[in-house]
Amino acid sequence: MIMGDKRMEQLRSLLKTYEERTAKLQVDVKPAQDEGERRRRACGDRLRTVVRSVLDRFMDALKNAGHEASIEDRTDSADAYPSVALAFTPRSPGGTALRSVLAFRYDPRRGIAVARDIKPSPNKGRMVTSSTDRIGTMKVEAVSVEWVETKTLSFIEAVLKVN
Repeated sequence: MIMGDKRMEQLRSLLKTYEERTAKLQVDVKPAQDEGERRRRACGDRLRTVVRSVLDRFMDALKNAGHEASIEDRTDSADAYPSVALAFTPRSPGGTALRSVLAFRYDPRRGIAVARDIKPSPNKGRMVTSSTDRIGTMKVEAVSVEWVETKTLSFIEAVLKVN
């Protein structure tokens, strides 16, 4: 079967319209991807310069008090959203305390989200579960030393209370 000239002209018109529309979408999508990448990098910089510096001071103080503490820095990761976390294991008689984590992560829709995973000592007779609760969100530009200190103190207080 041979298509009539009228049908062929309709097909060409449809294909041309589609090509123009998809070419426009490709141009529109690129800047959005670049903007998303720029925001991700800006967040990584903010996490590194503000959040990490505060967490380093807290980690040093915890270690000086005899507790275990470390920083997990994923601000340079190209395959994930940037994050910085403080892992904290309180010193306890018998060494039975578990590791709790406070994480500051990039959330593309909200800014920097803070979550904590607090694990009570098994000696307290509680079942150890792993559940992360979100304790705040802040726009990337608004993240301050004071805000990070407040969240970190609240986290440490909660960990010490359940252990």
